[in-house]
Amino acid sequence: GFRFATLLPALIFLFLRPGEPPLDLGSIPWLGHALEFGKDAAGFLTRMKEKHGDIFTVLVGGRYITVLLDPHSYDAVVWEPRSRLDFHAYAIFLMERIFDVQLPHYNPGDEKSKMKPTLLHKELQALTDAMYTNLRTVLLGDTVDAGSGWHEMGLLEFCYSFLLRAGYLTQYGVEAPPHTQESQARDRVHSADVFHTFRQLDLLLPKLARGSLSAGDKDQVGKVKGRLWKLLSPARLASRAQRSRWLESYLLHLEEMGVPEEMQARALVLQLWATQGNMGPAAFWLLLFLLKNPEALAAVRGELETVLLGAEQPISQMTSLPQKVLDSMPVLDSVLSESLRLTAAPFITREVVADLALPMADGREFSLRRGDRLLLFPFLSPQKDPEIYTDPEVFKYNRFLNPDGSEKKDFYKDGKRLKNYSLPWGAGHNQCLGRGYAVNSIKQFVFLVLTQFDLELITPDVDIPEFDLSRYGFGLMQPEHDVPVRYRIRP
Repeated sequence: GFRFATLLPALIFLFLRPGEPPLDLGSIPWLGHALEFGKDAAGFLTRMKEKHGDIFTVLVGGRYITVLLDPHSYDAVVWEPRSRLDFHAYAIFLMERIFDVQLPHYNPGDEKSKMKPTLLHKELQALTDAMYTNLRTVLLGDTVDAGSGWHEMGLLEFCYSFLLRAGYLTQYGVEAPPHTQESQARDRVHSADVFHTFRQLDLLLPKLARGSLSAGDKDQVGKVKGRLWKLLSPARLASRAQRSRWLESYLLHLEEMGVPEEMQARALVLQLWATQGNMGPAAFWLLLFLLKNPEALAAVRGELETVLLGAEQPISQMTSLPQKVLDSMPVLDSVLSESLRLTAAPFITREVVADLALPMADGREFSLRRGDRLLLFPFLSPQKDPEIYTDPEVFKYNRFLNPDGSEKKDFYKDGKRLKNYSLPWGAGHNQCLGRGYAVNSIKQFVFLVLTQFDLELITPDVDIPEFDLSRYGFGLMQPEHDVPVRYRIRP
């Protein structure tokens, strides 16, 4: 029998126009590589890179996706104007497919420019101060409630619940005054409800995005979303106090667009994920790497002790961590950069709006076709690239420190200094607006946990868990299973 496979080389030749990247259609018509891509994108793209080099096109579920893995060439893509490479289409697709949000005449760029001021400068300082207060409320409050002695919990649950709950109270407001022990307790209960409900949706997110939910999953998702929409409805949020400037501006923006209340609630659930969905997993990996690397943990503790010695008052009386204190933690900064290098894996995607020639840093040029999608995956390169980082799989806490203790910014590939040596926050026109808030929040959380608590692995020689491979592309990776720890307030 004459097989389709023997025809393939001839067919591929017919498909390709001159100057296009190598094309890999896979062996299944139309679907192409969809199954492998969904199962383990990093593994699949690594194989393709070994086969084709650092630019190639793959067929994935009827879409042609050109993958670029040369970090020297990323800048050409991420600063390209929207008239040629559009970064809105994919955002809108995710918004509609995962969160059922449909906004009239929606323009993400316009939204970004409106929201940006609410996350910078004095607004950032206000968020940071509120976050410190709320972290103390949930962390210390819950632990005191649970009684003295050791408490056991999964480390991901510990990091994710405390950070998301404090983040929710910071962005979406707290109980209306008077502020009493009782109102704080209600904040803790309500924020825990928000977290546990959110987490049920978060666990189904990759399937939801790929449209691979089972019938049972679909029921579950419907219930969980309905519950979240109630919890975050504008009517419920109206009575909350100390709402962030970010929330006020966002609600005003939705009002101006004429978005009905029910759709506003959906948008607020989307924003809960966008603003709070990555900090918990980031803190999980950071603390896990510290617990598994005694030398790194000692270095961070030493730095925090120095910070405390320089502080005006004892930690129990500190109502905030000033920005200048947060900015004087170079060891913790390096630890965070190294954790993110190993675990942040967002896709940076662009829709090709018009046929264009993509210039590579080495002088080659490739034609891209209108209607195709362009994908950058910084997790593979620069982040896990052995040419840039020796032993890229290994956590080295001082990888981003110079010998004199300052931040290291010089990394090289092909003998050329890299502008983009790690891209956990995305790049170019649509970088993470909340980066400053996220970094401050993670550092405050680590500071509180390491100065106020004893935290240890229940099984010290436990292996670092594998990734849940379905989560490539969404931001921070999550572990396949949690890691049990015990903690107590320092006696």
